[in-house]
Amino acid sequence: MASRRLPLYLATLLTGLLECIGFAGVLFGWTSLVYVFKEQCYFVELSEQDCGLRSNATGPPGSKAQDEKFSLIFTLASFMNNFMAFPTGYIFDRFKTTVARLIGIFFYTCATLIIAFTTADSAVLLFLAMPMLTVGGMLFLITNLQVAWHVGRTFLLMPRGHIPYPLPPNYSYGFGTRKEEKKAAEPETKELQSKEFLSAEEENSEPGQQQQQGQKEPCSFQSSVLSRRFILHVVWLSTIQLWHYFFIGSLNSLLTSLAGHDPVQVSAFTNAFAITQFFGVLCAPWNGLLMDCLKQKYQKEAKKTGSSSSAATLCSTVPSLALTSLLCLGFALCASIPVIQLQYVTFILQVISRSFLYGCNAAFLTLAFPSEHFGKLFGLAMALSAIVSLLQFPLFKLSPQNIAVYVSMGLAIFLTVAHPFLVYRECRAEKTKSSVTP
Repeated sequence: MASRRLPLYLATLLTGLLECIGFAGVLFGWTSLVYVFKEQCYFVELSEQDCGLRSNATGPPGSKAQDEKFSLIFTLASFMNNFMAFPTGYIFDRFKTTVARLIGIFFYTCATLIIAFTTADSAVLLFLAMPMLTVGGMLFLITNLQVAWHVGRTFLLMPRGHIPYPLPPNYSYGFGTRKEEKKAAEPETKELQSKEFLSAEEENSEPGQQQQQGQKEPCSFQSSVLSRRFILHVVWLSTIQLWHYFFIGSLNSLLTSLAGHDPVQVSAFTNAFAITQFFGVLCAPWNGLLMDCLKQKYQKEAKKTGSSSSAATLCSTVPSLALTSLLCLGFALCASIPVIQLQYVTFILQVISRSFLYGCNAAFLTLAFPSEHFGKLFGLAMALSAIVSLLQFPLFKLSPQNIAVYVSMGLAIFLTVAHPFLVYRECRAEKTKSSVTP
C-alpha cells in the first residue's frame, strides 16, 4: 500500500515545493521589483528628473520621495500578507482546502494582471496589486503548510478537508479517495490528537478523572490565545519579522547609499540578494530536521522516565526558537556595518534566519497547541504581527542608515531570546511536576 502511494506523495511534495517557490514568497523579492520599477520611472515626476536622460543608465539612484512611496507600498503589502492570515486561516478552517485555494488563485491572478498592465502613469495601481498578490500567496502557503498548477493540484493532489496531525496509519487523499477520506481519518485522528495534546495534569490525574477529562477539549481556542505561551510567541515573531521587513523594504536605498549611487554595484548586489532568497528552500528543512530529531529524543527520554510527553514535545522547539533569535541578531549586526562587501554575509544570514523564523513559527503552533486551532492561531499570530510591521514605515522615515534604528532593533531582537528561555522553564516545570506526582 505504501509503495502504491509513493508517486502520489512525491507529486504532492514536488508540486507543493514548486508552488511555494514560485508564488508564496514574491513579496520577499521586493528589492528586485523596486529596481525594475525605478528603471521604468515609477513615481518619478518629470519636473524632478527627466527619464530620457537616464535611459542609458543601468539603474536610477532614485529620490527620497520616490523611495518613500515604494516603502509605503511594501509596508501595506507586508501588512496585508500577515493581517489577512487570520481571516484566510478562518476560511481554511471553515471551508477547507479547495475553497481557500480557489480564492487564492483569484487574488493572485488579478494581481499579476494588474502589475503586467501597469505603467509609470498608472503606478498608483501598485498600491492595490501588491497587497492582493500577498493575500493570494498567503492562501497558497497556509494550504501547503499541511504538507507543503494550481487548479489541478487543488482537485487532484490536495485533500478536500484538513490533513490530520498526528497522521493516522490508514489516512489517504487525492483523486478517487474523496468519499473515504473523511470516514477513514476522523475517528482515529480525534483519538490521536487527544493523546498528543493532553496536559500534564490530565496525564497524572486519577484514572476516573483522566477518562472524564479525555472526553473534553484538551485546550480551547480562547485559553490558547490568552496563554503566556502564545503571547510571548507573538512578541517573538513580531519583533524578528519587523526587522526582516524593514531590511527588505529599505535594502534598495541602503545599497544605493553604500555603493555611492553606483548603479552597476546596486544591480550586482540586488542580484546577489535575489539569488540568496532562492536558497531559502534549502535552509528551511534544517529547522524541521532539528526539531524532529529533538522531538524523538525527548519523547524517548520521557517514556523512560515516565515524565510528560507533551512537555517533551514542547521542549523540542526551544533550540530552534533560540537559534532563530541568534541568527537574526547576527544578521542585524552585519547589516548595521556600513561596508558593502559585508552585505554578502548579511544576505546569507537573512535568508537562513527568515527560513527558520516562519518554519519555527508554524511548527511551534502545531506542537504547542491543539491542531484543530492551528489555522486560527496561525492567522491570529500573523495578524497581530502585521500591526507591529506597520512600524517599518516610520523607521524608514527616520532614514534607513540611522544608527539609532539598528541599535534599537538589535536590542529588541536580543530580548527575544527570553521566549525560548521561558518555554524551557515551562518544560522543566512540567517534567518536575510529573516526576514528583504519584
